[in-house]
Amino acid sequence: MNVLLRIVAVTGMPGAGKSTAAQALVAEGWKRVVMGDVIRAETRRRGLEPDAKNTGEVMKLLRMEKGESAVADLCLEVIAKGKDEKIVVDGIRSIEEVRAFQKKASVLLVAVLASPARRFELLKDRGRKDDPLTQQMFAERDKREIRVGIGEAIAIADETISNQHSTPERLAAEMAKVVERWEADVAP
Repeated sequence: MNVLLRIVAVTGMPGAGKSTAAQALVAEGWKRVVMGDVIRAETRRRGLEPDAKNTGEVMKLLRMEKGESAVADLCLEVIAKGKDEKIVVDGIRSIEEVRAFQKKASVLLVAVLASPARRFELLKDRGRKDDPLTQQMFAERDKREIRVGIGEAIAIADETISNQHSTPERLAAEMAKVVERWEADVAP
């Protein structure tokens, strides 16, 4: 991989707005790699429907089979196939994933934050197959994500962005501003 590789790694609890923030960088020419897509693809590869239960189980299995950075390692395989030097990775869930990316690139870890009530509403509006349909499913998903280590990833973030009272446009603008500052600092 190119030593000039830059990765903006986006973390946050489910529904916080990670994808909206990451998509803002795609508009600026960054290539987006979605960790959840990698898990959904692996779930399908194993002959399972990529619903909330199966994707959660496959995520845990990958980590048991290949280590805590397994999903990041699969993302790095996707990244290595391209020639892009600016990558936004959507969906960091653990410190080990961050470390895997740091071995290959200069990394900015950005946490997108929102309250549980706001996140549940955003997830209901999104309507993806693996999104929780009830408060109980939402709480169970949050517990699973916390067990994987997402809280630690959020805690070590280089930057945080609030999506509590934001619009998609304001969230995108804030993300672009944070990354612009970082790029100025890491420019050769």
